Amino acid sequence: MTVNNLPPLVTVFGGSGFVGRHVVRTLVKRGYRVRVAVRRPDLAGFLLPAGYVGQISLVQANLRYRQSIDRAVEGAAHVVNCVGILFESGRNTFDAIQDTGARSVAEAAAKAGAKFTHISAIGADVNSGSSYARSKGRAEASILSLIPDAVILRPSIVFGPEDNFFNKFAGMARQLPALPLIGGGKTKLQPVYVEDVAEVVGRSVDGTLTPGTTYELGGAEVMTFRDCLETVLRVTCRDRALVSLPFGIASMIGSIASLIPFVKPPVTADQVELLKSDNVVSESAVKEGRTLCGLGISPVVPGSILASYLVHFRPQGQFTGSGKAA
Repeated sequence: MTVNNLPPLVTVFGGSGFVGRHVVRTLVKRGYRVRVAVRRPDLAGFLLPAGYVGQISLVQANLRYRQSIDRAVEGAAHVVNCVGILFESGRNTFDAIQDTGARSVAEAAAKAGAKFTHISAIGADVNSGSSYARSKGRAEASILSLIPDAVILRPSIVFGPEDNFFNKFAGMARQLPALPLIGGGKTKLQPVYVEDVAEVVGRSVDGTLTPGTTYELGGAEVMTFRDCLETVLRVTCRDRALVSLPFGIASMIGSIASLIPFVKPPVTADQVELLKSDNVVSESAVKEGRTLCGLGISPVVPGSILASYLVHFRPQGQFTGSGKAA
């Protein structure tokens, strides 16, 4: 549908974030007009060159302030919510951002008559022991009660140039003599490439996904937490010990680290709680085709991408092992 011969308008909340910026670029390539709703539009200007002049617009919006949400949604044919936080800080709590905030976006979309796509997470469960997972689970329930034909996407650990997983541990390996194997490193993960997630969002906006369906997005390989750390060390050419850290001790360290003001904790107690459960697509999602492969998308293998953005964590960067001087 076009308005005054213009392509449909899609509002992307959190469009300047890690996943959001890739979603914006994917939608722009498909020809949509994109309104990027973020707390700091002055810091999102890097997105503008991704489209033609006027194709991407920036608007200020904060999920804690409903009026700003309504303004950002006005006139949109589709709304995509990419907002999520990995740890709580000040008023940006899991409940405020991932539960109440997501519900407010859905309410605004329903009021505007817009289609809705929401990025949640594998493990979202209202009964989870993790505050993060509980807030994600409550948001899903609220969204589907307001917009029954909404599409919910549940990715596993998302990796890509700006990720906060492989980059985090590569940075730790550069500074520390050892890396922590939380819970023994046995937790199973299924890292999914950010561009694959963005492609599914694009298809949702195109209207080719089944309305009212929850899709689980896992990558090409199921890896243990140990596998992930060993991959980081191999790609960054670092020789570091892997030290098993029981969940209880890791949780205690996370709780203490979270109390330090103005410092991003390396791990939180809630993230430790998440690591107590595997983060992979369910058997039911595989059988029902609610996965990347079910959509005909061949997931990108982490090993084919990681070196392209972890190279600067190597001792001599791109020159490590080349025999050349920097």
